Amino acid sequence: MIQNSELILNPDGSVYHLNLRPEHIAHDIIFVGDQNRVEKITQFFDSIEYSTQKREFKTQTGMYKGKRISVISTGIGPDNIDIVLNELDALVNIDLETRQPKEDLISLNIIRIGTSGSLQASIPVDSFVMSKMGLGLDNMLRSYLIDEVSNHAVEDAFVLHTNWDIKKGKPYAIACSEKLEKLIESDIIFKGITATAGGFYGPQGRILRLNIQDENLNAKMDNFDFDGNRITNLEMETAAIYGLSALLGHNALSLNAIIANRASGTFSEDPYKAVDELIAYTLDKLAEK
Repeated sequence: MIQNSELILNPDGSVYHLNLRPEHIAHDIIFVGDQNRVEKITQFFDSIEYSTQKREFKTQTGMYKGKRISVISTGIGPDNIDIVLNELDALVNIDLETRQPKEDLISLNIIRIGTSGSLQASIPVDSFVMSKMGLGLDNMLRSYLIDEVSNHAVEDAFVLHTNWDIKKGKPYAIACSEKLEKLIESDIIFKGITATAGGFYGPQGRILRLNIQDENLNAKMDNFDFDGNRITNLEMETAAIYGLSALLGHNALSLNAIIANRASGTFSEDPYKAVDELIAYTLDKLAEK
């Protein structure tokens, strides 16, 4: 039995951080970082059956063209993803009364819709990027036993290419769900590797008043190539989502509207429009499933 200290429940039986019970979530879930973006998605829904929020974790579940979908805000960073994925899995794959894992496990379909900056001049602002692979620079997933789901060849090639300081922990590389990739892909979407950093400033090469360990890391990432796959963008969630989903048996895919291009120094003139277009595209693809 899973102890009370390990799986914490609220007095109403909901999981501690997300404030959700099993009946509150659909098996098709959209992740957003910003809690204010939840309603930017659910505004397209035909109906909303449930809504709750605790801290930065806001959830709305409803119907879109006959498809039941939940939208959940994760907040920023791999540490929040650790909370959200583990608690979502507990909702569907652990009996919260007996505190025992279920025999018949459920695989959730999780699609992240986010914003990001492109590292490649060839991927312009206002375009869409699908993460074929997440490359985690944050070290969070190394707390788990990830060898069976990670791509060691990509990890080793990246460490060698960047002369990575192993004191920061070894990067990890996790592929997206092939099932969701086939569902969502189209000619208008770029594909590549998404790097996931554990912070916004130093970990992403931004220098304000503090020097950083490797000022040239972004330039090294720009020209990293593994079997024709290049690092397209840098953000703070994708690799953690892919890793935990793979370990727990869920399908995960990350999509980003590119609102900045770090290579050219440009920023979208209307980032909200790009995000809305990605939302509409993703919802319609889910409804077709």
